[in-house]
Amino acid sequence: MSSQIDEYFDAALELVKSSGNLIKEHVTGCKVFELKSCDIDFVTEIDKKVEQTLIGGLSEKFPSHKFIGEESVADGAKCILTDDPTWVIDPVDGTMNFVHGFPHSCISLGLVINKISVAGIIYNPILEQLFTAKKGQGAFLNGRQIHVSQVKELRNALVAFEAGTSRDEEKTKVVFENYKQIVSKGHGVRALGSAALNMAMVALGGADANFEFGIHAWDVAAGDIIVREAGGVCIDPAGGPFDILSRRVLCASTPELAQEISKVLCQYYPERE
Repeated sequence: MSSQIDEYFDAALELVKSSGNLIKEHVTGCKVFELKSCDIDFVTEIDKKVEQTLIGGLSEKFPSHKFIGEESVADGAKCILTDDPTWVIDPVDGTMNFVHGFPHSCISLGLVINKISVAGIIYNPILEQLFTAKKGQGAFLNGRQIHVSQVKELRNALVAFEAGTSRDEEKTKVVFENYKQIVSKGHGVRALGSAALNMAMVALGGADANFEFGIHAWDVAAGDIIVREAGGVCIDPAGGPFDILSRRVLCASTPELAQEISKVLCQYYPERE
């Protein structure tokens, strides 16, 4: 299985790097976009082109593999996860950043087998940050191995935290309550505007934890394996096991920190994928 994953990963990495050139062309922003679920949820032609490039290239090399892509699902494809090798794709995570020219957006590509992430690539081509991981082989930034911090207590933790795109009244109340909790009990709060890059920061040790409600499988599939291979943990924000289709994630440098944060958070349960 390990040699197979290496083969899959190498093919995917080549496609991700070439797709990154599409994003680089818009380093100062991409002013042409469409609205999706609401007036702060965007899609650009670049999102669509990157996803088409990845699915086209991977399906040609591995015809039996399945795909869950953000834009494919937006266009009506079903979000179905089986035990088969499945590529879970966010072609531009942080599209609002991309539209504005804020340099934190990335391609996020995770390989899930038996419903567990076994390889992940998060690539921010604008800042040349390439995060990678394969099961049992560690996590890397631009080829250098990375590790989570050893922070075990919220009072010492820098926490990455997003409001998300939903402006549902109940969700907004939860966001503000959790912001208050983390600001009052932790070291500080950071928001890059990309779920995948926030998880990558935990893997790097730059942030100590990250949580979000309302994300999707394509936001977290790559980050999950990269955080775990860097020595961290991914769980459900209420403290149970991580479920890639739950639209909920909490990752942290240590199990102790993850569990402490889970007990502090005001919970929110979006509709599953």
